[in-house]
Amino acid sequence: MQLQDILYSQGFGTRRICAGLIQQGYVQVDLGEGLVTCDDALEDIDEHEGLPYSVQGVLWPYHAKAYVLLHKPAGYECSHKPSAWPSLYTLLPPALRQRPQKSAVQGVQAVGRLDQDTTGMLVLTDDGPLIHRMSSPRHHVPKVYEVTTDDPLDDKQVQRLLDGVVLDDSPKPVKAAACVAVAEHHLRLTLTEGKYHQVKRMLAAVGNKVVGLHRSQIGAMPLPADLAPGQWRWISEDELKLLATNA
Repeated sequence: MQLQDILYSQGFGTRRICAGLIQQGYVQVDLGEGLVTCDDALEDIDEHEGLPYSVQGVLWPYHAKAYVLLHKPAGYECSHKPSAWPSLYTLLPPALRQRPQKSAVQGVQAVGRLDQDTTGMLVLTDDGPLIHRMSSPRHHVPKVYEVTTDDPLDDKQVQRLLDGVVLDDSPKPVKAAACVAVAEHHLRLTLTEGKYHQVKRMLAAVGNKVVGLHRSQIGAMPLPADLAPGQWRWISEDELKLLATNA
């Protein structure tokens, strides 16, 4: 693949912009002997997964598809066009937001949304089939939430969540896949589908109220302890398999 096409595929702008970056000496590529400056935009490069290269001094690995893990902080909306709060996409570098796609929307997309006041684990990717598999209730990908409740929890509330509660937009009772009262005001809730405000509505249905909500795990992968709120990192192939458990 031509070097300008590699940069274009990774979200560094139009082909003309990418060619300009290369011709001005801002691009280095590791072809086996360390990073060296390449100033030929048409140079053919083996675009293997993980190919190290840098643009304007920032090191990037080549990825045919982007798989990113973000620790979402409170106060951000999962939207490119937020209504009241900043977009969580502003926490990502421009290259991830500009990766070209065949659809009208560019860049990586969140796999499921979290409310602006909800924190925790969020996967972003430009792999459409993966987004569908992980978001569809048919594939039963479990998502674990740490819920802080307003009122003390009791065994009846936990059992009702396991048995199923009726929500106004669901003809069938919605059940928790797992539900454990960790402490008096701390519930660990596992869901395999994602309805609008589902956790808050389920707790309201059993006579309680959510005052804090944090997603701690997707599939078989927990949120890494060393990933601070607002930080992101690439997802490895092994982690991707854990995330897609039951997908």
